[in-house]
Amino acid sequence: MLYHPDKHRDPDLKSQAERLFNLVHQAYEVLSDPQTRAIYDIYGKKGLEMEGWEVVERRRTPAEIREEFERLQREREERRLQQRTNPKGTISVGVDATDLFDRYDEEYEDVSGSGFPQIEINKMHISQSIEAPLTATDTAILSGSLSTQNGNGGGSINFALRRVTSAKGWGELEFGAGDLQGPLFGLKLFRNLTPRCFVTTNCALQFSSRGVRPGLTTVLARNLDKNTVGYLQWRWGIQSAMNTSIVRDTKTSHFTVALQLGIPHSFALISYQHKFQDDEQTRVKGSLKAGFFGTIVEYGAERKISRHSVLGAAVSIGVPQGVSLKVKLNRASQTYFFPIHLTDQLLPSAVFYATAGPLVLYFAMHRLIIKPYLRAQKEKELEKQRENTASDILQKKQEAEAAVRLMQESVRRIIEAEESRMGLIIVNAWYGKFVNDKSRKSEKVKVIDVTVPLQCLVKDSKLILTEASKAGLPGFYDPCVGEEKNLRVLYQFRGVLHQVMVPDSEALRIPKQSHRIDTDG
Repeated sequence: MLYHPDKHRDPDLKSQAERLFNLVHQAYEVLSDPQTRAIYDIYGKKGLEMEGWEVVERRRTPAEIREEFERLQREREERRLQQRTNPKGTISVGVDATDLFDRYDEEYEDVSGSGFPQIEINKMHISQSIEAPLTATDTAILSGSLSTQNGNGGGSINFALRRVTSAKGWGELEFGAGDLQGPLFGLKLFRNLTPRCFVTTNCALQFSSRGVRPGLTTVLARNLDKNTVGYLQWRWGIQSAMNTSIVRDTKTSHFTVALQLGIPHSFALISYQHKFQDDEQTRVKGSLKAGFFGTIVEYGAERKISRHSVLGAAVSIGVPQGVSLKVKLNRASQTYFFPIHLTDQLLPSAVFYATAGPLVLYFAMHRLIIKPYLRAQKEKELEKQRENTASDILQKKQEAEAAVRLMQESVRRIIEAEESRMGLIIVNAWYGKFVNDKSRKSEKVKVIDVTVPLQCLVKDSKLILTEASKAGLPGFYDPCVGEEKNLRVLYQFRGVLHQVMVPDSEALRIPKQSHRIDTDG
């Protein structure tokens, strides 16, 4: 009714009202049609732009429309799968730095270069795998690896074919060959026994010069509660063992306890990981592992350093293993692992440097390199986003300004009605980015005046805004694309001033007693 052209006599306002009325009419056409409304309710505006709807019968229920949309979406996904792979890779570089702490106190003159500790790379491992979806249920997996340690090494290549047999299970055939071991044939099966229990079985035959070496691994898992899973594993063949473990994973922690009885390794393990609810997704972890081979205590932390990268470090202290520092970087689907062996003995100096060194190095890099780089990247992305949406934002701004002009007469009547009953009067309202911190006062404040649009939404001395971005409200637009926004409102109710400020996506309901301004101070 506000945008109806017949309600405006001024030619300029009439043309603006016609343009906005057409937008409302388009929305009405979508929402008044049961089919298009069902599509929009489920999938939004993008669903209406989906190719293939022209072949769908008009007389269908929302459930049938959902099924049809999912079918069209599956066909599109299948086309994408033909061109998509899922590469995964690991690079591990073992560093022997024991010469830093385990050197002789006495230097020998006949040994050249003995004044500097020697740090060597004693082992390396590289593995890579890719997936090639053949059909909606079949996937081919190709993987390979290369390893070397102290000058000796080898490699292997594997091919696997996985088929999803049903919603409850899948099977996988694997063939492999390498220069150290002979051909490998494997079969892996997964099956959901109940909604809370599943089993995985892996059978393998390894052919070598010593004959055929069979192996069998079976894992039975059960959900004990919403966040806890129990595992029972039996391994026969190479390094036979029986292992049982309980894993509890919540939003703030990850706890594991395990016990293994086997030949030659038997051990007990307990580990705990705390997850901080910050933007960097910081995690601190510690574990204790004790068995016939010795005891290992490990502690460390990991943190997100960019959108796709996670950096972690852990210190391992064990008997008779000594002290090691393990640095790991996850970049998308690639993992880079650097185990650095510091000493074969339990030296306090090695433990101290392994703990303090990475912390000092990380905070120095974070302040001098990572943080400035991320800030520059964010500004670059925001600038690119502003450029891409500049024309659209300009159009939204013009529509918002036109809507405000069309609201003037209605707002005047609303204010008169509210004043007569001492109701809700919007004195001032601003929407956008507010800068209150003195250290950021140089940043440009980007806000727009939304007093008129908010007053137009007042009904019976109440204003209710739902949990959604305010940029979509009539008379609003986004003044700072990609940045955090707030809505600040100064209003009068029963002759008393009130003030409130809420984030962009939070709900707002006024008037409220808690918004009242204390005039005593």
